[in-house]
Amino acid sequence: MTKRTSLTIFSILLCLQTFAQHSDDGYRLKQLNMFQDSLAHLGKKMVNDENDLERKNSNYQFIRTLVQALRVDNSFAFPFDSVKSISITTSPDKRFRILSWLVMNLDGSYRFYGTVQMNTGGELKMFPLEDYSPLMKNPEDTVTDNRKWYGAMYYNIIPVNAAKPYYVLLGWKGNTVKSTKKVIDVISFNNGQPEFGMPVFDGNGKTRKRVVFEYARQVSMLLRYVHDQNLIVFDHLTAPDPKAKNKPETFGPDMSYDGYKLKNGRWLHIDNLDMRNISDNTDAATGTDYVDPKKQAAKDRASLPSGH
Repeated sequence: MTKRTSLTIFSILLCLQTFAQHSDDGYRLKQLNMFQDSLAHLGKKMVNDENDLERKNSNYQFIRTLVQALRVDNSFAFPFDSVKSISITTSPDKRFRILSWLVMNLDGSYRFYGTVQMNTGGELKMFPLEDYSPLMKNPEDTVTDNRKWYGAMYYNIIPVNAAKPYYVLLGWKGNTVKSTKKVIDVISFNNGQPEFGMPVFDGNGKTRKRVVFEYARQVSMLLRYVHDQNLIVFDHLTAPDPKAKNKPETFGPDMSYDGYKLKNGRWLHIDNLDMRNISDNTDAATGTDYVDPKKQAAKDRASLPSGH
């Protein structure tokens, strides 16, 4: 066999391999788009359907379909951006992403669902998240695994380079017909397994493993990360009068702001931030007015043509 013949055969094999790879990529993309269409349809029912059983059945189908979709090789790179019913937040280092969503209960409360998907570059590795909120008596003092998750829909992931690296999560939690919650949580990995909560939030004479805010459902609360200042800033919540100081379902912003400042791998509480010195430049959604799914569902139904 001549050198020229060898080069020709090598070139043909390389072309065939490249063609096969492109064909595989095209097939995977077609699969993922088909799954995405199904997830978008099920997600609308899961949020908007007035029938409680239909919402829950749609959620079970949604979970099965999502797992099938994530099992497609390299699904980590697929954004699923047509599926509006879920929040998909990727860590800045692309190590993992969290897919989170909720289903409203008959009483106006929520149950949260989700999964942590690791970036393997190929086969699926994920950790399903099981909402343990109703049984968690002291969430600010508790470290949990993915099977006892303090459920929320996350909109920001903040990496922290400390002796033990971890990521801060900002999330919307909802709560009841009377109040809403937001949460600052932590995810870290021990021997490859996710762990939620870490005693790194210091302030007011206490160290918290996560920070939970509760306020009246009809108001909005600012909770966002200011990247260039390593600062989490949030509304200061107060009761409308002293008699309601133990009723967080009545709390609302009082036009002042507090925060947590990162220092030596820990977050130190700061009172009365001057917002004139706080940049508006953020890396992700601000979470200033996360859409209440119940209100959005009512809005969506109102926009439907008559007869639906």
